[in-house]
Amino acid sequence: MEALFNYFETIPSHHRSLILVGGLTVFWLLEGTLPLYNFKYKKWKHAIPNLFFTLTTIIINFGLAFLLVGTANWVGKHDFGIINWMPNLPLWAYILLGVLLLDFIGAYLAHYVEHKVKPLWMVHLVHHTDHKVDTTTANRHHPLESIIRFVFTLFGVFIIGAPIAIVMLYQSMSLVATQFSHANIKLPKKVDKILSYVLVSPDMHKVHHHYMLPYTDSNYGNIFSIWDRIFGTFMSLDRDAIVYGVDTFPDEEANGKIGELLKQPFHKYRKPTITETLE
Repeated sequence: MEALFNYFETIPSHHRSLILVGGLTVFWLLEGTLPLYNFKYKKWKHAIPNLFFTLTTIIINFGLAFLLVGTANWVGKHDFGIINWMPNLPLWAYILLGVLLLDFIGAYLAHYVEHKVKPLWMVHLVHHTDHKVDTTTANRHHPLESIIRFVFTLFGVFIIGAPIAIVMLYQSMSLVATQFSHANIKLPKKVDKILSYVLVSPDMHKVHHHYMLPYTDSNYGNIFSIWDRIFGTFMSLDRDAIVYGVDTFPDEEANGKIGELLKQPFHKYRKPTITETLE
């Protein structure tokens, strides 16, 4: 455990790049052999806007990384934050609690707020207007959303007292987890269900990408599914009933153009009402 902690404390940038590219490659290949849906699309053409937003997210996170490092160093130096106020925690518990709480504040809470605050929802729409959800959709976030998510993560580092090793471990786990949950792969239903008791599984997250309420406003989890279960935002829907997209942005062609997606948060938009019955 100490070796793991030390590795992520000084993880080289190219190792983080390998995690990103490696995850995308593995799930991209799995989508070809174990597809959930047989999309009639040009996979590379569909990936272009999603990879563009992946690049903008990388640039923003890299440009603001000094704030994360500075905050992590400050909380360590001043012994500040939740996990630093718990003396005698074994290292494994210190790491686990840090990752769990970062997942809650930096991902679950951020995601929940984006769905409940209208201006933030308008920004988050870019992620939801993908009609062919696959592993490249994982990082399809408008640059404004990348900044919003960064702010929540920064706040989490400060409140939790997370050292940079836990931050880097969490971000690496988050990368792979989101690629996995968005991947267009078909796991056996029982396996997916068992996974969903602890982790966000593909079927669980696909419910969140259903085009209508109340399913769109559910399953906000990123790595761990426990937050949805604790706070009552977990929902299930048979994978065969899921339709991707957002009903008020039905133009699939426009939703695949980078220029249109960059302007999407500034459109006039009425959030849809509940028109489906829970199953």
